[in-house]
Amino acid sequence: MPTGRRSSKRPYAHESRPLDVDRATGGRRAESADDGEWVVQSVRGSDRLYRCPGCDQPVAPGTAHVVAWRSDGLFGEAVDDRRHWHSSCWQARSRRRPTRR
Repeated sequence: MPTGRRSSKRPYAHESRPLDVDRATGGRRAESADDGEWVVQSVRGSDRLYRCPGCDQPVAPGTAHVVAWRSDGLFGEAVDDRRHWHSSCWQARSRRRPTRR
């Protein structure tokens, strides 16, 4: 039987904080461009060395960058289809094509 007193788990006197959508989705967002539909995720850094397809230069370990993969593919996300881009190279990809395939 309920007691009638309020729960102490939620501070009712305080306003609730708005949902941080970027944090809730893991930083993933959908982007549409001339080169297709993409799922893009911002990454703070990783332990591995990756090569950026935009400039063909290494993305150093610990460097914040972008991971992108096509969302209009037949089977959705495949690990082999993800590419690690420098953030600036990803933003400039319409002016500069990937250097190798």
